[in-house]
Formats: sequence, structure tokens, C-alpha cells
Amino acid sequence: MINILSLFTLAALWGGSFLFVRIAANPLGPAVLIETRVAFAALTLLVVSFFLKKSLYFMSNIKHFLILGLFNSALPFLLFAYSAQILNVSTLAILNSTAPIWGAIIGAVWTRTWLTKEVVFGLVLGMIGVSVLVGWEAINVGDEAIIPMIAALMGASVILVLPLVPFIPVRETISSDIMLSVFALGAVCTGLAYLLYFRLIKDLGASSALSVTFLIPAFGILWGYLFLGETVGMNAIIGTILVVAGTMFVTGFSSKFISKKRI
Repeated sequence: MINILSLFTLAALWGGSFLFVRIAANPLGPAVLIETRVAFAALTLLVVSFFLKKSLYFMSNIKHFLILGLFNSALPFLLFAYSAQILNVSTLAILNSTAPIWGAIIGAVWTRTWLTKEVVFGLVLGMIGVSVLVGWEAINVGDEAIIPMIAALMGASVILVLPLVPFIPVRETISSDIMLSVFALGAVCTGLAYLLYFRLIKDLGASSALSVTFLIPAFGILWGYLFLGETVGMNAIIGTILVVAGTMFVTGFSSKFISKKRI
């Protein structure tokens, strides 16, 4: 029961991250927002490490940390922040849920292995879901959303942080609401959320913890509706269902669920 509650809490936090990104992306600009987000997250984790008396061993593993930070935090955060200047919260959350699909494609190419029929079926479902979302949403927001949509998809497949703060300055006066959003984004939705995620991996295993991906779009849509008054169209609902179903097939979660039912 505790693990299920933790799973929903994590999904709510990660779904909420798109809300805070949407609020702060335009006033701060993508680069400043992400630098601040990562800084708050790092400080939070450093404080936790201090109280838990855990050593980071940063210098001895600096190459690994730099590569991991480059591809697991910076680029996706930056690209999603760029996309959030135009796209709504629900669209960002749904596009983010395609990450396992892109992971399967990249993994197959990298390891030169054939995809199973189930994975291929999941990829097709996921791509159809994204096509439904992108196609209908583009009609509503205009041609200006095409590049941010692509950037968000790229952010779901590869993840990077770039030192662009000097080149993309703050655009507006920073209000208390914006700073609270950035703090919540960094400290809570990133720092504490990652602690919760790795706790779930330890307790449930990586494959079960990955099921949080299926819940994030629902919370993204909910937060956007409640706090920003975003409308929930049929494209968001259909796109979410197809993307989540595709992700379940790609990760093998659907077959595990069926086998448990038979038992």
C-alpha cells in the first residue's frame, strides 16, 4: 500500500513539474529556468546526503557524472522548458511519456537487436498517439507549435544541460510566484522526486517503478486544468490512451500484467 501511494505521489510530482515549467519558462527563459531548477535540486540532494552521511564520490567518478548529467538532465530539461513557452501542460506531460518508446528504438539500434512483435506493436500505438496529439494540437495553436513539439519529443528521447544562461537572459522581473514555482520545480519535483523514484526502484524493481510513466500524463492534464484553466480536448484523451498503451507494450508491462491475471 505504501509503495502504491509512493507511486502516485511520484506521478503527481513529476506531472506537476510541467505545470511549474509552464509558469516560469516565459518570464525566465529556458536556460535560466533550467540552471535554477538543477541548482535547487542539487542543493536539496546535497542536504539530504549530508544528513544521511552519504559520500558522493564525485571527483573519482566525474566523467560518469558529467555524461549522466548531460544526457539524463540537461538537454531534456532545456528542450521541455523551450517547448513550455508555447505548449500547454497536458501536451508536455503526454509527450514526456513517450520516453520508453524512444528508449526501445535507441536501444535496438545501439545493440543491433531485433524488436519483438509486442514492442513493434507498442511503438506503432505510441506513434499513432503522438500523431493524434500533434496533429490536432497543431491546428489549435498554429504553426508556431511545430518546433516546440519536436523539441519536446527530442527531450523525451535524449537528455542534456547546456550553459546558455549568458546568451538567454531573464526576460521579465522575477516575482515571488515565479520563484516559488522554480523552487518547487527544483527542490520538490526534481530533487525529492528522484529520491522517491530510486526508493521505488529499490523496493519494487526498475520495471515496476517505470510504471509511473503511465500515470504522469493524467496528473499533467489534471494540474493544467485545475491551476491554469487549460481545456482537455479529445485529442489529449485519445493521445494519452494510445501513448500509455504503446508504452506498456514496449516496456513489457502489459504481458506481465496479463500473466499475473492468469495466475
